[in-house]
Amino acid sequence: MPTFATSDNKNNVSSPIMFNIPPVTKNIIIINLLMFFGKLVAVRYGIDFDDLLGLHFFKAADFRLYQFFTYMFVHAGWEHIFFNMFAVWMFGRIMEQVMGSQRFLFYYVVCGIGAGFMQEGAQWIEFAYQGLADYEQVNVDGIVMPMSAYLNNWTTVGASGAVYGILLSFGMTFPNERLFIIPIPVPIKAKWFVMGYAVIELLSALSHRGDNIAHMAHLGGMLIGLLLILYWRKHDGGGSGGRFFGGGLGNIGGGYGNNYGGGYYTRYEDVTDNKRTTRTSLAGSIRSWWDGLKQRFARSRRARMNVTTSASKHSADMEWQRRQQERQEEIDRILAKVKQSGYNSLTDDEKRKLFEASER
Repeated sequence: MPTFATSDNKNNVSSPIMFNIPPVTKNIIIINLLMFFGKLVAVRYGIDFDDLLGLHFFKAADFRLYQFFTYMFVHAGWEHIFFNMFAVWMFGRIMEQVMGSQRFLFYYVVCGIGAGFMQEGAQWIEFAYQGLADYEQVNVDGIVMPMSAYLNNWTTVGASGAVYGILLSFGMTFPNERLFIIPIPVPIKAKWFVMGYAVIELLSALSHRGDNIAHMAHLGGMLIGLLLILYWRKHDGGGSGGRFFGGGLGNIGGGYGNNYGGGYYTRYEDVTDNKRTTRTSLAGSIRSWWDGLKQRFARSRRARMNVTTSASKHSADMEWQRRQQERQEEIDRILAKVKQSGYNSLTDDEKRKLFEASER
């Protein structure tokens, strides 16, 4: 994975608020680093984290179901963990700020697990294509080993699948943000970077077998991420107004010129602040959804009963519409200010207005 950086342009993705690492991103990096150093210590005592926690081929004797989760936190070497965690820091902190902590964690884990399933499927195709089920032994570089031992060597480790899901979400949310990719001297728009990476991974998966890189896992993370984002877009925040998996900066941070991202991240949560703006449990979310449903039913019933329209009601409606328009203009101004200078530039009154608007 190359080294890259977001540009400091008028879109201001790397605003001051982004330099505070949000909790999920920070904990992902910490856990991965602790696991890596734990692996270095454990190997001295004859404990192999790759064998114990890495994702084995499902027909191997050492395969365990929990490995679909644990393999994401085990890395092969210094370079492997450095580039993965660098990408989590670079793009994860931005996407967690946009999505909100709960949804970002859900997205990260599901992309990683989905990448594992994709890798298992690719290994099963190779297993069937080579007809390995018909053999009891295999010759590897002149060394004959039992088939069971050979299959146990089909092990996948690393957070790359989840990381590629983060890259895809960044490219879809900030398609026109320019990235500087070392050593390429010119900036590349995020959307072209993500599409190019997907093509490279697909070609590599088809032509570079045995290079010890899980290309299909990378593609799997991107595919699952794509399906999740498309679902959230279609269902306006993942169901019930986005309340089940947290929220983020709402419409802030989307594809520029596209209403700040299409509205598929729906709730605001300042994840870098010690005092969260919102933090809703599942039970609270269900109660809020039920209360909202009852309120909509009551409004609908009153509307059916009130079949006459008076001049005073028409006047009241016009006044209500005027106030709504003024509120929307104020929110648009605040969002533009966040886009230009970052969330920390807002006054307390502006933060309150933005929070109240996200709750409606």
